[in-house]
Amino acid sequence: MTSEQILQHIYGTNASNEQRRDALTSGQIPVAVYGLGKMGLPLAAVYADVTGNVTGADINPNVVSAVERGDCHISGEPGLPELVSDLSERDALRAVEDPRSAATDSSIHVIIVPTLINDDKSPDLSVLRAVSEDISLGLSAGDLIIVESTVPPKTCRETILQILEEGSGLELGEFGLAFCPERTSSGRALQDIRGAYPKVVGGADATSTDSARLIYEEINSEGVLTVSDITVAEAVKVFEGLYRDVNIALANELALFADELGIDVNEAIETANTQPFCDIHTPGPGVGGHCIPYYPYFLIKSFETDAPLLKTARQINDGMPEFTVAKLHQEFEAEGRDLEGSTVLVLGLTYRPGIDEIRATPAKPIVEMLTDLGVNVRTVDPVLSDFGPFDGVPTPMDEMYSCDPDAAVLVTDHKEFSTIDWTRFDPLVVIDGRQALHLDDTPHRVYTIGDGY
Repeated sequence: MTSEQILQHIYGTNASNEQRRDALTSGQIPVAVYGLGKMGLPLAAVYADVTGNVTGADINPNVVSAVERGDCHISGEPGLPELVSDLSERDALRAVEDPRSAATDSSIHVIIVPTLINDDKSPDLSVLRAVSEDISLGLSAGDLIIVESTVPPKTCRETILQILEEGSGLELGEFGLAFCPERTSSGRALQDIRGAYPKVVGGADATSTDSARLIYEEINSEGVLTVSDITVAEAVKVFEGLYRDVNIALANELALFADELGIDVNEAIETANTQPFCDIHTPGPGVGGHCIPYYPYFLIKSFETDAPLLKTARQINDGMPEFTVAKLHQEFEAEGRDLEGSTVLVLGLTYRPGIDEIRATPAKPIVEMLTDLGVNVRTVDPVLSDFGPFDGVPTPMDEMYSCDPDAAVLVTDHKEFSTIDWTRFDPLVVIDGRQALHLDDTPHRVYTIGDGY
């Protein structure tokens, strides 16, 4: 292989690790990152910071034009706007709308596009397939494709690899393929990508694993965990989400016993967790986000093996919004009042505190159920930018006191809610879904999920 080829590719070369690292970090090996969303733009920015030569591809023209201007369209990510601006000025990060052009001009291809579920709960890999097809048409010998999007195990080997080989006319060995799952949370993306946790790497062949390991050793300060196969790496990511879903379901089911047991179940959980082999999560009004509510179906719907535990966990977690509304209804009945026609504050609509994201948020079914019961719902969220997807009346925090509410339901514990002056309300029925309110010295009737009364 010639010196020029060595500088252009990281896969399938006889160059030393030092030579490959130098070529990567000096910008001689061009990188394309496909998908510039909430996780994609931070990843592209970190790649660009390390390599100095990244093209981001996104089909949204507004996203592309923003990145080209050096602007950051992602909010709530500390340090990202400044980094994107700096990278744009240095021409280390560019953006295009055409994934095929990015593929033709790059040697490392990093895919981080959404993988969600369809209405029937089956995995929706349509965007991933489309991007893989685009890459295949620009693929050259020596290229390396890295998939960071979460997928059902066996997707890379049985679907993506086939698309790449058919579209390019090349075979595995002439190009590389690795799965290196995104392990990032909104609000701390740069920190996570750069090294809050080790990076997991698994290749479709040994050379792919080695090449991806070398790349992420330059990106992630916590190091790289290589696994034996690309399917193992896919399973690692899915299993991480399944653990959390099942564990939260256990906590939620235990919370249902609070009234019959007459105890604070949360206290029991916290105390049990002091034993090193116990790690029960925290109950709440439901599970939201881009990951946990979706990943169980990557196994349930993709394979013939039955998964009764995963199905039950999903049923329990999906049922918590209904439990929350039922408790509110019971509290009104206990006071001889009608829930219908009442005014209820729903506090927190995003799925996580401090993050402007609403995918699968439990607040949405809670608001819908209350609206169906004839409740005048006042939605309150100091972080949310778009109240359009929700029923009810958007209500700024400073207007809560004047709308004469009868009840409040805390769904998401934004830090701003710590400033609420509960003494300004007439006695309310309060459902605390996050064990965050301390209203013992107030006249309000409070039910806390997991604590009871």
